Amino acid sequence: MSALDKLKPTPVFDSYLQFAVERQNIYWRRMQGAAQPWTTDHILQNWKFTNTYRVLDRVSQFLVRDVINKGEQSVEELFFRILLFKTFNRIDTWNLLKEKLGEISWKTYDFERYDSILSEARIAGNPIYSMAYVMPSAGGVFGETRKHQNHLRLIEFMFSNRISFKIASAKSLSEVFNILRQCPSLGNFLAFQYAIDLNYSCITNFSEMDFIVAGPGAKDGISKCFSQSGNFSNEQIIEMVTINQDQLFEEAGLKFNNLFGRPLQLIDCQNIFCEISKYARIAHPEYPGVSGRTKIKQKYKTSEEPIAELTLPEKWGIALTRLSTVIAS
Repeated sequence: MSALDKLKPTPVFDSYLQFAVERQNIYWRRMQGAAQPWTTDHILQNWKFTNTYRVLDRVSQFLVRDVINKGEQSVEELFFRILLFKTFNRIDTWNLLKEKLGEISWKTYDFERYDSILSEARIAGNPIYSMAYVMPSAGGVFGETRKHQNHLRLIEFMFSNRISFKIASAKSLSEVFNILRQCPSLGNFLAFQYAIDLNYSCITNFSEMDFIVAGPGAKDGISKCFSQSGNFSNEQIIEMVTINQDQLFEEAGLKFNNLFGRPLQLIDCQNIFCEISKYARIAHPEYPGVSGRTKIKQKYKTSEEPIAELTLPEKWGIALTRLSTVIAS
């Protein structure tokens, strides 16, 4: 009996594996230019879910292609662009700043200018933050009136405390997380997400198999997938699933079309637990999890727009010339 068997998997875990396979196949079908519907799964047809691989999501792709790869590659400038973009996590906000400023750079950063642009957008009724997750206001720390003002002050705090250089000198992904975790208003979830985002750049170069922090959604998904946790932490469970993914897919009779030979990493399996937490609200309402939430917030908006050219961190060593040989059926 494996450790996972001792956790007593529920039918939700079967859906976890099926979700991972089908959500990845949807991505490949779109890459092939296939017409809709890209899946027969009615839940995936109607509700919004992230990709199986975190890096394939639209915002992550924009981060790698347009934020990290475009612009000066010094530690300070990369850190500034990544943290500024991920603070709002919204492509429209980045494009607005680019349009108004011409260049987004720490060398030319000015609080009043950035604040003016963001305040004008907010007053005009245009959202400047993503709906993906809630950013803590940090108002109690920096004392500004508006949320975005406090977040600009947070970035300033990071530079005044040389956080970018501390991260560049870090010896592990967990050390990067701990450095960020010590910054005001950054909890475990944001500190780890930022650590992964920074690790897409050349500031750091750590394996995504080195370290994981389970977010609230993943914890809820894990509670639905297994009827008991034994003495294992949520992070240990994520690690067990990630390490044993090939065997798990095979035993379930599923073929997972991975990312050109790159298996799912810890961050990907963590994200899938978060997504299955939402998926199960419809597919398995009899499993309430630890959150007790019963509805999915975001409907899927159909689009025939092709996926932008795939861009991956160069350090991963994945040959993009193989993009023409999409393997999903």
